[in-house]
Amino acid sequence: MPILPKERDPRLITVRRGGTLTDEHHHLLAEWAARCAEHVLPLFEQESPDDPRPRDALAVGRGWVRGEVPMREAHRTSFRANAAGRGLPDPARFAALAAGQA
Repeated sequence: MPILPKERDPRLITVRRGGTLTDEHHHLLAEWAARCAEHVLPLFEQESPDDPRPRDALAVGRGWVRGEVPMREAHRTSFRANAAGRGLPDPARFAALAAGQA
């Protein structure tokens, strides 16, 4: 059974892509997601203390919110954070994914 619906909620699609999510709200959502991910990031760092990729993704995401980082770079950093969780136990893996999604 899929977790996500087949059709995306237009409230979570940016205006540029035909949805209703404004840049201001997109930035607020990204900051909220980063704060949530920070709460679970220690689960990843306990398992992989020398891997900075998830924490880097949060920093780059915040740079995007401030207009200092292009979206393309934020996406690349996000993918690296997701990759950091591969092969780890669920709590650590999900913490890396949370950082990547933020």
